[in-house]
Amino acid sequence: MLLRPVRDTEEDAETVRKLAEAAFGASHALKGDAPTAPPTEARAARSREKIRHIVRHDPAGSWLAEDHTGQAVGAAQSHIREGTWGLALLVVLPGAQGKGVGGALLQRTLEYGRGCLRGIICCSRHPAAARVYRQAGFELHPTIRMRGTVDRAALGTVDGAAVEGGPRDRDLLDSIDRRLRGGAHGPHHTYLMRHNRLVVADDLAGSGYCYIGADGKVALLGATSRRLAKRVLTAALLGVDEGVTVEVQDITADQQWAVDVGLDAGLELRAEGFVCYRGLRPPTPYIPSGAFL
Repeated sequence: MLLRPVRDTEEDAETVRKLAEAAFGASHALKGDAPTAPPTEARAARSREKIRHIVRHDPAGSWLAEDHTGQAVGAAQSHIREGTWGLALLVVLPGAQGKGVGGALLQRTLEYGRGCLRGIICCSRHPAAARVYRQAGFELHPTIRMRGTVDRAALGTVDGAAVEGGPRDRDLLDSIDRRLRGGAHGPHHTYLMRHNRLVVADDLAGSGYCYIGADGKVALLGATSRRLAKRVLTAALLGVDEGVTVEVQDITADQQWAVDVGLDAGLELRAEGFVCYRGLRPPTPYIPSGAFL
């Protein structure tokens, strides 16, 4: 097996995307979210864009594993933001499982983050994932996923001002990030703004933000208080088009405020995977991004 860096090219990005698609579709991913529908070209292009975004900003954090024939059998991506390391992706093809591929890829990403005090991983329910990340020194926190169409009448109105956000809010977003997770998301906010609606609340009571996609998936949320977190999540859910199925993932037990919003909105709850932390207490109120943590 050969490990090599992922290059910032469409060819390498497509290789990583296909690995993730094959691994997630077969439920053999160590980390990530399985696609819920067959990929369209638009979704594939967006996946390649995200892969290249991470490679561009953290070239030493992305790796491909190839077998003796040169075929790609696994990939991993990680990033560092102000001393906070995150594992964005770890996938291994089913036929290469149990041969040390995943462990070798994870080790390379951990070496990239060796000088970081803090680490975060959003982990699937695959049995190997919890074992590997725990052995790497991470604390595992079970998570809840909420999904369904929003009952607008039951959810009610937003408790206070929540407005559309944009690039002008970058300093505010980074400030919230630092308070919660020790490091700002920085350029990741640029990517998230490009593909999601951003809801921001900022007043004397505190600050908060929430990204939500047109597909109804909450991408990332952070706030300085539970009240502000409930406000931006409620506003984000109410802003989704009628009939769209919304989804909020990676909700730990510390985020009961989010559970309350989901129950009010009529969403169904189920146990999902884990969020793994090393070197920091679970941030709250906070809902991480699967890729940008």
